[in-house]
Amino acid sequence: MSIYITSVGVISAIGLNVEENYRSLKNKKTGIAPIKFLDLNKNILAGEVKLSNEDLIERLNVSSPISRTSLLGLAAAKEAWKGHQHNDAIRTGLISATSVGGMDNTEKYYKQRLETESPDISLVTTHDSGNTTERIAKALGISGYINTLSTACSSGANAIMLGARLMQQNKLDRVLVGGSDSFTHFTEEGFRSLMIYSDEWVKPFDENRDGLNLGEGGGFLVLENDKSLAITNNKPLATLAGWANTADAYHQTASSPDGKGATLAISNALKKGSINPSKVSYVNAHGTGTPNNDLSESVALINVFKDNVPPFSSTKAYTGHTLAASGAIEAVYSILALQHNVIFPNLNFSTPITDTKLVPVVNLNKEQEVNIVLSNSFGFGGNNSTVIFKKA
Repeated sequence: MSIYITSVGVISAIGLNVEENYRSLKNKKTGIAPIKFLDLNKNILAGEVKLSNEDLIERLNVSSPISRTSLLGLAAAKEAWKGHQHNDAIRTGLISATSVGGMDNTEKYYKQRLETESPDISLVTTHDSGNTTERIAKALGISGYINTLSTACSSGANAIMLGARLMQQNKLDRVLVGGSDSFTHFTEEGFRSLMIYSDEWVKPFDENRDGLNLGEGGGFLVLENDKSLAITNNKPLATLAGWANTADAYHQTASSPDGKGATLAISNALKKGSINPSKVSYVNAHGTGTPNNDLSESVALINVFKDNVPPFSSTKAYTGHTLAASGAIEAVYSILALQHNVIFPNLNFSTPITDTKLVPVVNLNKEQEVNIVLSNSFGFGGNNSTVIFKKA
């Protein structure tokens, strides 16, 4: 059966909607900058969404308490869902992913608990990862299958895959899939403890890369099958052609240096889609800019594609690493690449990694036909996910 993507939504450091994100990608405009809108009292480089919580609450017309993760998820989900109507004949579900959940509000509560006698206990009600999913479901009126995924940085991609599997098993006809995460002290300090947070602009796939910049945002896609499409008459933007998830269990926070898990994820996704590796037009790489990840992913690309590695780039130098949202946001970018026939440039690259010598695309490529895009998302614990999109 075919699985169609009929609409998308995104919010990130480079734009508040799909059009703004595409314009920034096309013009090589990064969103990574010193923190301005978040009340962190720190001078740190991050991919911050350029709106305060108060701005988001007003734009979305929602009530407090609500976490920033939920606000970002709602913004992207509402854009993706716009124009879709409920129909009893269409079995509809929602799968939302997050790794941070409502940690931003929990941090506020913790500070209040230490400093005041009457902390706002309502803040803690937003902590649960499922709270964001429930807020989105209620706002959009989705009451069928509702689920939350949290598999670290592969979460957004895994939400897409779970939606596709449920459709293949004839349990759903239409699924809103994606994820969101906000920037928090918890995540920043966590990555600093691993010594992989860079205080300079991230340099994916560069020999001199020294770590990632965190980001925040949300991305959602609507998947439909033939039955749903016949009722909605929506025009497909692309099809989901293949997917795979593997777990190499190499280390709690590091990828295997031989790229074993990533190699299997890419190979199995190609196999599931019956896609010859030579037909892949572009790889939207995970590309975090950390020494371990970029080497491991580069080795995996060589393992799969041998001497014919397709044009590839990481878009995390635009948005920062948005954690659970990254797989969904980059799925949206992959679909934009198919729609506009472009390959997005890898920012801040100058020197190839010595061990692999791979060179990413560094300028916007509008000359090559883009028919199939492969997108990688790799999470802690060796959770490796690959999704493949094809022109409709």
